[in-house]
Order: sequence, then C-alpha cells, then structure tokens
Amino acid sequence: MKRITFTLALLGLVLGNLLAEENVPESTSSTIINNVRTIKAPRFARPLVEKWIEEYAKTEPGVEFQIAKGQVESDLSVGIADQQNAGTDNFCHLLYIGETAVLPITARSSEAARLLEGKHLNAKKLKQLFFLGDEFDDEVKNKAFERIIVYSGSNASSVASSFAHNFGEESTNFRGKRIAGDDLFLNTAIAKDPLGVTFNTLSNIFDLQSRHLKSELSLVGLDLKKDVANSFNGTLDEVLTILENTKPAEVAVEKVGITFNNNDEAVRRFLQWVLENGTKYNHQYGLLNLDQKVAEAQTDKVQSKLTAQK
Repeated sequence: MKRITFTLALLGLVLGNLLAEENVPESTSSTIINNVRTIKAPRFARPLVEKWIEEYAKTEPGVEFQIAKGQVESDLSVGIADQQNAGTDNFCHLLYIGETAVLPITARSSEAARLLEGKHLNAKKLKQLFFLGDEFDDEVKNKAFERIIVYSGSNASSVASSFAHNFGEESTNFRGKRIAGDDLFLNTAIAKDPLGVTFNTLSNIFDLQSRHLKSELSLVGLDLKKDVANSFNGTLDEVLTILENTKPAEVAVEKVGITFNNNDEAVRRFLQWVLENGTKYNHQYGLLNLDQKVAEAQTDKVQSKLTAQK
C-alpha cells in the first residue's frame, strides 16, 4: 500500500512540473533572449572585443555579450569610425575607442620584396605604387612598380578606403586586384603571388603573442625619420608607442569606433565599462590609444546618456 501511495505521489509531482513548464509566461523566455547582446567586429578588432566580453562577464553576469555571426543584425558594431552606420535607424550613436594603423607589406623573400628592398618610399612614391594615375613624369616613374601586383580589400569593413584617403585617393582607384572577405585574406593573397604587395592593420601583420612581425611577412620600407624607422624594426609595442607620438604621412591611422542604439541601457552600461576598463587592452591587441582629451570626451558622452535615463 505504501509503495502504491509513493508511486501516485511521484506521478503527481511529475505531472505538476510538466503543467508548470507549459504555463510559463511568454515574457520569461523573452527575458532570457533579451539578456543576450551581439557585437559585430572585423577580424582586426575581434580579439580585443572577445577580451571585453570575457572580462565584462566577470562584473555583469546578468547579461551576455557575444560576437555576431554572419550577416545578422547586431546590437553594437565595431570598426573603422568613418565606415560606421551612425545616424541610421539601427545605430544612432558613435563612440571612439582607439585607433588602428595600416602599413604596406609583402611576403617575405618574395620577388616583390626583392624589387622593393632598400627603397624608402615617401607618400608620393607610395601613391605611385598603389594607385592608378599618369601624373608622374617618365623619369620619376619607377619601372619596378609596374611589375608589382597590388592587392586591396573590397569588403565594406576593409581598411582599403582608409589607406586610400590617407593619400587623397578613392578606394576605386587602386591598381591590381580586389579581394573579397576580411582583410586577413590579403595576407593569403600575397603569399600566393610572388609579385604581390598589399597593406593591413597592425593586428593583422604582427603576431599578438610574440609581438613581432609575422614570420611570413615583410614591411615595405618607408621614408621615415631615423627614430621612427628604428621602431618599425622592433616590436609591435614599439610601433604603437611611436605612432601615438608622431603621425607620419606615409602611415594611415584611423579612429576605431563603436556604433550602438542609445535606447538599450544594458548596451550603454557595457560601453561605459569599455571606456573605463576595456581600452586598457588596446595595445595588447594592436590598437593605438586615443588622445587623452578625445578619450575623456567619449566617457563623458556615455555617462551623460546614462544619467539622462535615470
């Protein structure tokens, strides 16, 4: 009799749990979904964003941030500031979090590297190497440049436009071939073409662990002051430090920003943490720090929006 009573009680408990699960309000499941925020980031910034997510989870476990996959709509977008969607319906605000530098490169020991060996290219020569144009006199033109194949990115998030604008050019005016997809594929393209030359962000051309230039790459020689040139032969950290103190015309440096929807308090709190704590990882992941006044202005912008919502 006791066994029958126990069995009936157990069945009653199971049925009760099943009924309870079926009657969970829809708002409960939507709350769980709404505790996830997604961030879109190009490859050069993704390791930094992943570090933010990892560290922020330790302080705010109630909301989860993830890297957006594919072409889905995201809650935040990180990238070159002038390419961000500030002013659109989805993203109505822009914050700067650092800067990225873009340097010209070839594959180590390639024919292109040999043709460019020993040359120290100024802005005018770099423009001649990478872009279409007939404004140079024949005696000024470098015949070796005509053999070299330029590879540039065609993706919307590519640094191609930043590199071009640094020399007063449009991204449609590059010589050579265009590569679809993330800019990291540019490294692959020149590895397959002995005459290939391209450009990329510091985080894509330096090994973030060893802090040295990736073994398969070579920097194109630039016409720089001696102290700057010496730093370019050193570690990633030396390059970052020198570029924070001087901006040579031969190096494209662009602000990196985050676009976001100001109506989401969880996003605003995350951004406040990024500006107060996350930017200390900039150097670790190949980004330059902002000028102090610019950085302070970004923090004030987020704090004022948080205060306005209270």
